[in-house]
Amino acid sequence: MAQVPQTFFDALAVRTWCGLALETLGRAREEIDAINVYPVADGDTGTNLYLTVESAVAAVEAVFDGHAAGSGPDGPTLADAARAMAHGALIGARGNSGTILAQLLRGMAQVLAADDPAHADGHGLRLALRQAADSARRAVAHPVEGTVLTVASAAADAADGAQGDCGTVARAAYDGARAALAATPGQLPVLERAGVVDAGGRGLVAVLGALVETFTGERARGVVGSACTGPAAGPHARVDPAAGPVQVDGVLDDCADSAAAVPGREGPAFEVIYLLEAEDRAVERLRERLDALGDSLVVVGGDGLWNVHVHVDDAGAAVEAGIEAGRPHRIRITHFGAGDVHTTGAERPPRERAQRAVVAVVPGEGLAGLYTEAGATTVLARPGEPPASGELVQAVRRAHAREVVLLPNDAELRHTAAAAAEQVRTEGIRVALIPTRSAVQGIAALAVHEPDRRFDEDVVSMTSAAGATRYAEVTVAERQSWTMAGICQAGDVLGLIDGDVAVIGSDVAETAETVLDRMLSAGGEMVTLVLGDDVPGAVAEHLEGRVREGYLAVDTVVYRGGRQGALLLIGVE
Repeated sequence: MAQVPQTFFDALAVRTWCGLALETLGRAREEIDAINVYPVADGDTGTNLYLTVESAVAAVEAVFDGHAAGSGPDGPTLADAARAMAHGALIGARGNSGTILAQLLRGMAQVLAADDPAHADGHGLRLALRQAADSARRAVAHPVEGTVLTVASAAADAADGAQGDCGTVARAAYDGARAALAATPGQLPVLERAGVVDAGGRGLVAVLGALVETFTGERARGVVGSACTGPAAGPHARVDPAAGPVQVDGVLDDCADSAAAVPGREGPAFEVIYLLEAEDRAVERLRERLDALGDSLVVVGGDGLWNVHVHVDDAGAAVEAGIEAGRPHRIRITHFGAGDVHTTGAERPPRERAQRAVVAVVPGEGLAGLYTEAGATTVLARPGEPPASGELVQAVRRAHAREVVLLPNDAELRHTAAAAAEQVRTEGIRVALIPTRSAVQGIAALAVHEPDRRFDEDVVSMTSAAGATRYAEVTVAERQSWTMAGICQAGDVLGLIDGDVAVIGSDVAETAETVLDRMLSAGGEMVTLVLGDDVPGAVAEHLEGRVREGYLAVDTVVYRGGRQGALLLIGVE
């Protein structure tokens, strides 16, 4: 974490703000989840905001790491950091509030990165906050007052009237946001009935509190009114929006109970979120189509990449609309379901925890389906978009088990998975991390998984099966580079065995055959082939024939992995 306070809004200030915002949301996550009743009382707004900012932090840190690894003495510019922040939030946005927050950060980045200034002063911050509020409001199909949009506009209005440096402007925006947040129950009946302020607005106040700390070095404090304002709130039920989740006279428990008691609202059954690569004109048509299908429509982004969020009854139609507009990916569909968010707390029976579950990171939709059929809870990892630790934590919670086996299926995700495991252990969940380095090792581990035996025995068996599986992948080189097999050129077909380049070729089938022969030279009983979308089935037929003719008593199984990054994954066990 960079030191505070920062004098100007430069790249270091962006980094500091993102880090402080993540810390603040981490402390406030449970409180914000507890007061989440609008637009759907699904109790995940705090978590969604945290995951959105976590993705922004990862993107900003990647920019700083990239400059540190270079030969130049200068670090990233304000434009570099601001664009990375906005892009990271966009691709990692979760839920309605997270998607809106991503657009708020994008609006700020549009001002901060304009004309590539070395830094921004108080005037620049005022302009950025105004652009943020206005662009977020435009991104929502039907803006509703008493929500995060109202809080954002109030912050921008207050900043407009502030004269001075970034610290002065940030504090004015924070104070304006706090006042607006306290007034939200009077603007939105569902909040007033529940006795809470808007959860998304509460999260934005936390983010603005981090902005104050960035420029003043002081943690922003102050009473919002009540985070819980209705009958559940005691006379001292006051919550500091910048401080972490605090429990004063039982305020958090009371808020959670009050929120759960809100009468169920009739509404769409599914939340659909996806990233979309599409042109502006196609997105305008998409907005119209999705608006007719459901509600809570938010479309944010630009420059060819968008994040789409909508609540619908026909999830398939929402995805099909995205396919017609461009290329949707990282598709997430959540079924609210009967007896869940559209019912009252009294009608919602507590779900019994399973004894054991498997949580796995998978690189493509096809493998996600395979793992799900085998009973695993999956986290989809798109090429170049690895999941953050918070996403793995959320998946473990979603598995709702006393014991969890975690399969990262990627050597580079081992530390991320370890951090997630450490966090959920503090929640009383027993977690074992099996260091699988490829999805084919995860398949081998899952094949021997037996939830009825002792946890330690099951983990040992799964670890042994994964360790006994050699893994390889066939991919295409993006640029010229040195490898263990020599120099490759952009467009060459590469065969990697256990993570190292072993074969450089020009044909997918021939390269894959060479890789397979090398792996089977050390023996094997089972070959697993996972084909990406760009690989014809003839390649699998060719490799199956090679195994059948050249290696007696070796079985082959073939799966379609979808858009998994690598052309082909190979496992030999």
